[in-house]
Amino acid sequence: MIPLSVPSIKGNAWKYVKECLDTGWVSSAGAYVDRLEREICAFTGAQYAVACASGTAALHLALLAAGVQPGDEVIIPSLTFIAPVNTIRYVQAEPVFMDSDAYYNLDVEKTIRFLETETVQKKGFCYNKQSGRRISAIIPVHLYGNAVNLELLAPQCKERNIRLIEDATESLGTRYISGAYAGKHAGAIGDLGCYSFNGNKIITSGGGGVVVCNDEQLAKRVRYLSTQAKDDPLRYIHNEVGYNYRLTNIQAALGVAQLELLNDYLPVKKEHYLFYQRAINEIPGLHLAETPPYAESNYWFYCLQTDAAVYGKDRETLMALFSAEQIQTRPIWYPSHWQKPYKHNQAYEITKAVELWEQTLNIPCSVELTGNEMTRVIEVLRR
Repeated sequence: MIPLSVPSIKGNAWKYVKECLDTGWVSSAGAYVDRLEREICAFTGAQYAVACASGTAALHLALLAAGVQPGDEVIIPSLTFIAPVNTIRYVQAEPVFMDSDAYYNLDVEKTIRFLETETVQKKGFCYNKQSGRRISAIIPVHLYGNAVNLELLAPQCKERNIRLIEDATESLGTRYISGAYAGKHAGAIGDLGCYSFNGNKIITSGGGGVVVCNDEQLAKRVRYLSTQAKDDPLRYIHNEVGYNYRLTNIQAALGVAQLELLNDYLPVKKEHYLFYQRAINEIPGLHLAETPPYAESNYWFYCLQTDAAVYGKDRETLMALFSAEQIQTRPIWYPSHWQKPYKHNQAYEITKAVELWEQTLNIPCSVELTGNEMTRVIEVLRR
């Protein structure tokens, strides 16, 4: 079977994890936690990093540190994994769903139009005309490693006192190559950014994540909340509700070993993408989704787009054919504004997201995918 996405575990992984076991530093403190945070900062250019139990925990902490309050609203794309949407509810706020652009990301131009026509500024904050609620944050999700066009969005957020919380859980290694943010990494531009080290990400710690930012006070706030909000750790004094969102030293050790290999993985992911692209784009009715020209993607997942009228098979039929050939594929996420917990939330002019959901299939994309395996995928498409 050819799996969709599996980790590549090599390099110093066994050595570093064994050191944790040999020394007994296996839990939520240890040298590798500190090292992972330092090296994430060195890689991304962020000034501060706080390691967390998961990417979802990172997003939750980012919303709390950003000051999102119960009853607020947070703008987010409908087309995303459900985790960032759920974290909005964790803080008792409500999502407002936006459409996607051609790169599966938040449609920035439509979002700006929403801000200009559907909101009003009062007492230094932005309010939704329809609901009357304060819009306190926007979560642009850099989907599949594709960078959101933050050059257009960030000034709009600053003007309206809206916190910009980047969900970069899928885009570690993606960086901007033109415009105002040329040279900067996705996730390290907004007020806060979040990365994930889940097992299917470009690098993994078996789970875990990290919050990055360039504001010392925000970083301290995230760390305080992630460690049960200890005001006096010796006498167990807690003046706020905190969370056990710490990353273990064992996980961090694996993460450090993986981070050492990231610059090796990135060109391999791009090479695989280009191999697929050359072959797939020659097949009538099929297209491998492109990446934005203003950024160098990490090419985390590959999105196969199908035109059933031309190709003769829709996404569901094609997925069944792959399954019969022992090749794992999957449709992209069911739009969040259709999900049962969020059906009654505001959704603004969502059309492109639905189109992308209908026509897109993710195909195998592991770092160690072989040429023969990619050729098998292409042969199924040609047949």
